[in-house]
Amino acid sequence: DAVPYVFPEECPACGSHAVREVDEKSGDMDAVRRCTGGLICPAQRVERLKHFVSRNAFDIEGLGDKSIAELYADKIIQSPPDIFTLEQRNAAGEINLAEREGWGKQSVKKLFAAIEARRQIPLDRFIYALGIRHIGETTARVLARSYGSIGTLHEAMAAAQDQESESYRDLNNIDGIGKVVADAVVAFFAEPHNRDIVEQLLQHITPEPLQAVASNTPVAGKTVVFTGTLEKLTRSEAKAQAERLGAKVSGSVSAKTDYVVAGAQAGSKLKKAAELGVTVLSEDDWIALIGK
Repeated sequence: DAVPYVFPEECPACGSHAVREVDEKSGDMDAVRRCTGGLICPAQRVERLKHFVSRNAFDIEGLGDKSIAELYADKIIQSPPDIFTLEQRNAAGEINLAEREGWGKQSVKKLFAAIEARRQIPLDRFIYALGIRHIGETTARVLARSYGSIGTLHEAMAAAQDQESESYRDLNNIDGIGKVVADAVVAFFAEPHNRDIVEQLLQHITPEPLQAVASNTPVAGKTVVFTGTLEKLTRSEAKAQAERLGAKVSGSVSAKTDYVVAGAQAGSKLKKAAELGVTVLSEDDWIALIGK
């Protein structure tokens, strides 16, 4: 006696039309129904803020999902640039974070220190944090290496609005970037609100160019997977280090994987490496291999 579920055609948060997009490769409709409201949708704005401060983006300790939702609801943080004016507004008496439930002087002090530490950030993490559709960590890194600076990327995307332009062809021809990704990046920078957000962020933040990739190291050209808990480096630091040494870091183990670096409590990836005969290294083995 079940009744088929009727999916909403309007977003319950903002009332914008909700659509199922067509996959260009397969021609099939997506299973997902998406709100078309973009940044006018309060639900999307909150989720974009959560993404902005997440571990692989700005990684701001003290701004978890719950804090972001509460600060958004109380109109203290409405967009990413507001994060970097918190201390100034708090000092001016416009807000008082220490008086909020669950907060205190010490936690507020730590938050301000965490924010201050992110005023300089690698370009790829800055791009990833913007929450551009289809842009994950790997693609953000590809864009960062290809364009070198946020200013160059910004200018190139403005020129790429014309799909017949050399800038659009250059973007589409980058290894790892296809038409779907190219169109998503161009569309993001075509939106005035998004450009305003980027320009406001750049008043508070300096995105740093990625370090040059080495080509004469023991791991140059090798595919590496990190798994388990590392003791001497965070996972993000280990990945960045490997990429600087010319290695390709993957999130999954396959027959093409050269090394699996296993820390404590390594699970399914370690098992997969054993099944495929992939070389497994401890954290100390890895450090010895790269000579650090």
